[in-house]
Amino acid sequence: MSSTQEPSSKKQTLFIASLIILWYSSNIGVLLLNKYLLSNYGFKFPIFLTMCHMSACAFFSYISIVFIKLVPLQPIKSRPQFLKIATLSVVFCCSVVGGNISLRYLPVSFNQAVGATTPFFTALFAYLMTFKREAWVTYAALVPVVTGVVIASGGEPGFHWFGFIMCISATAARAFKSVLQGILLSSEGYNTSVSICLSSAICTFLYVFGL
Repeated sequence: MSSTQEPSSKKQTLFIASLIILWYSSNIGVLLLNKYLLSNYGFKFPIFLTMCHMSACAFFSYISIVFIKLVPLQPIKSRPQFLKIATLSVVFCCSVVGGNISLRYLPVSFNQAVGATTPFFTALFAYLMTFKREAWVTYAALVPVVTGVVIASGGEPGFHWFGFIMCISATAARAFKSVLQGILLSSEGYNTSVSICLSSAICTFLYVFGL
């Protein structure tokens, strides 16, 4: 029995490791391409760039749900449910736009250093919204992260105040989105793929009419 479970356990570990590597590589690739387009190439439309990202995300999520059937399609059933998803989408919009705008003014390395404070904001918003407290070790581990960002901000040669404000705002919005998404997934029973598909579609709609 244990011998049959061992290969499946190894396959699952390999699959999870592959997903993590794919996530890291795609995340770094998108970040570097955004930086190249917005800073080096001179593309001056970060909101339009974000709209392209969101529309592609909505399209491929829809394909994976409806045609490939990775997860079952879950339609919006009520107005309160739609308002929750719309709120999540607005926060999603702000986080991505703020991150793209910050890349016009800050180096990628410093942008990622500020982004490392996401767990701090996540723990803060989780406590404020759900009264969920983490272990004291978790809060203690966040102190050197925040301290490091403060030190890095003072010594960064390419520091730009507007870029820093946009970056820290995007980081806080990203953490706020994670907390909202957790609440939505637990209260409404949505899976992650459907949540991303609906949020991206609403984001695209907001960008089109916002432009």
